Amino acid sequence: MSQSNTPLKRKKTENGFSENGTPIPNQIRELKRATTVDYVYRDQESKDKIKPLNGFVTPLLTDLYQITMAYSLWKNNRHEIPAVFDLYFRKSPFGGEFTVFAGLEEVIRFVSDFHYTKEEVGYIKEMIPDCEQEFLDYLSKLDSSAVTLYAMKEGSVVFPRVPLIRVEGPMILCQLFETTLLCLVNFASLVATNAARHRIAVGKDKVMLEFGLRRAQGPDGAMSASRYSYLGGADGTSNVLAHCFFGIPIRGTHAHSFITNYSSADELLDSSIKDTQGNVHNLLEMSQKYRDELGFTATITSELVAFVAYARTFPNGLVALVDTYDTLSSGVPNFICVALALHQLGYKAVGIRLDSGDLSYLSKAARKLFKQIGEQFRIDYFEKFSIVASNDLNEPTIIALNRQGHEIDVFAIGTNLVTCQAQPALGCVYKLVEINGSPRIKLSHEANKITLPGRKTAYRLYGSEGHPLVDLLIDDNDVAKENKKEDSNQIPKVGKKVLCLHPFEEQKRVIVTPVQIEKLHHIVFDKGQLTMPLPALSDIREFCFQQISKVREDHLRNSNPTPYKVSVTKELFDTLHNLWLDSVPIKEMK
Repeated sequence: MSQSNTPLKRKKTENGFSENGTPIPNQIRELKRATTVDYVYRDQESKDKIKPLNGFVTPLLTDLYQITMAYSLWKNNRHEIPAVFDLYFRKSPFGGEFTVFAGLEEVIRFVSDFHYTKEEVGYIKEMIPDCEQEFLDYLSKLDSSAVTLYAMKEGSVVFPRVPLIRVEGPMILCQLFETTLLCLVNFASLVATNAARHRIAVGKDKVMLEFGLRRAQGPDGAMSASRYSYLGGADGTSNVLAHCFFGIPIRGTHAHSFITNYSSADELLDSSIKDTQGNVHNLLEMSQKYRDELGFTATITSELVAFVAYARTFPNGLVALVDTYDTLSSGVPNFICVALALHQLGYKAVGIRLDSGDLSYLSKAARKLFKQIGEQFRIDYFEKFSIVASNDLNEPTIIALNRQGHEIDVFAIGTNLVTCQAQPALGCVYKLVEINGSPRIKLSHEANKITLPGRKTAYRLYGSEGHPLVDLLIDDNDVAKENKKEDSNQIPKVGKKVLCLHPFEEQKRVIVTPVQIEKLHHIVFDKGQLTMPLPALSDIREFCFQQISKVREDHLRNSNPTPYKVSVTKELFDTLHNLWLDSVPIKEMK
């Protein structure tokens, strides 16, 4: 793996550029992908200078109009005006009422490392041939030293309209960040939310695995899906690269091809195995002996041979795929025979995987047989064999299995988890809310598309039972007053009544007396510097679990969840509606 000082690198002699960075027409350019592994960058990273995890994440991972707008801002001398943008979403995905915020670390890494290389400036010159050289020189010196990011903690349970990230800085930089930040947050939060919903369906006492690599949207989609599935609730992944890069626990069994590659006992050239004392035995003969003793003589011999072959390799890790031929007539009995032989040698098989059929019925039937054999041979752990289910599982299927009753211990979820098949996009937006100290609003005939103007800070108000009741957005000027120890009536206080209003419907209002208050926005990047260490993925995951445990069940449920209240103060409500009225032209009727 090569190392690079920037995530994107190109050979100067082969990439279609002259020495001064000018594109050479009609020449094939080679785009070299840098590794996404963070440890490759460790010797190049310092406390305050970190790099993206993905080599594709550079300033050129953007839409063309961001660059053309940046040029126009520069040309019209609007590029350095202070601006504030909010990144948020309008509606929670999957018909639910909650979302898990993810992707913040990648946002911080991108913003911290933001700069244009000589080659990247050359590409911009190619795309906008008539742009002035002074603009290109300006871009070559541009960095994030004037940018500040406020954000909710990654792994937070979040709700519509509450800004996930607030970006403050020169207008040109804030504008250039838009597409990349949305790309980094949208899919990450969607997958994390999908994983959290599947986790809730699976239950706390079961294991949930992400097995979706082969069905993911390409290598980058697969890596992101593994990372954020783990953050949102998966206990492990089948993705080896995700294990190596992110430290996600790795799990796996075997495929049907491993079973069908054997057709007779003659193809198992060596069936010997050493017991835990070092003595050699014939595992196939031992398994066949148990098959005869138990009367399982109608099972498929080649399947038994395949199980023996795998058990010889992993005597303490056998999870047998039992549905290649017939689950209950062959697969499960053959597994039991091999498991008994392993037990005799001092080993313990782990369990079975079901990949087709009626998972509820098959799991219960398998468990019954495990218990029966365990009692017959006085082996107590047999009835506790792990039963893994796969077979195109999704949230509704898992909920249905729960209603039917089942004996499944592990849910291995692939396609529907990593592709978010139930909803392909979250729909985060990135909107200008303040320019040069003045609030800005974007209007629409659809109320949910109207922006909330100005710099805002969110507070979460908790009730007496420890559940959040409402997220309250307040004018950030009131937060500034509090920070300066000045009196502000808008900052919520424990034990004090707080009037919370719907942003657009004044009649929807509620008075809350919070017993606990949580400030949701924190500075994570200030004027080019990290303000706190980036948490480990496992810590973000644990925080996500804690967040979900605090939310009321009716907000989390799969069917007809109760809407969660996102409100504004009276002052912010008035600011919004006054600006709204001022921005709407008065029609004249004749």
